[in-house]
Amino acid sequence: MEKGFILWLTGLSGSGKTTISKALEPELKTRGCKVEILDGDVVRTNLSKGLGFSKEDRDTNIRRIGFVANLLSRNGVVAITAAISPYRAIRDEIRAMEPNFVEVYVKAPLEVCEVRDVKGLYAKVRAGEIKGFTGIDDAYEAPLNPEIVCCTDEESLEDSVKKVLSKLEQLGYI
Repeated sequence: MEKGFILWLTGLSGSGKTTISKALEPELKTRGCKVEILDGDVVRTNLSKGLGFSKEDRDTNIRRIGFVANLLSRNGVVAITAAISPYRAIRDEIRAMEPNFVEVYVKAPLEVCEVRDVKGLYAKVRAGEIKGFTGIDDAYEAPLNPEIVCCTDEESLEDSVKKVLSKLEQLGYI
């Protein structure tokens, strides 16, 4: 059976988590991996519908993503998560649940994320229409020791993907 693992991409809204995960998917599939992407926005629409953005609701959402990722991983699937997952303690909780866990900090300065904002969320925050937004008026706790850091304001998408694949090879996952 193939070895499953969780590839957990965390970072601010607009940092590039979804973009990197979508670019990784075909690369991993060409290497014979079964891959599922658990995108934060998609999960919120389906699995976590009705949850708000309080700390408790965000924690519940991330735990749900972690639970599904763990199920996939233990069944030989590479579960790529692309979710802000702002709180370190919850990410650490998921890591403790799954030994095959690789954390990727998708790092970009707030100003860059705001420029990239295709959903207009940052503009709504700045206009006072959204409260408790991660990175503005709610904390984002960056990982302390992620296996991989992708600085998306400094490296190309191709470079970020190569960096992730190289580390996965080094760790023996692919």
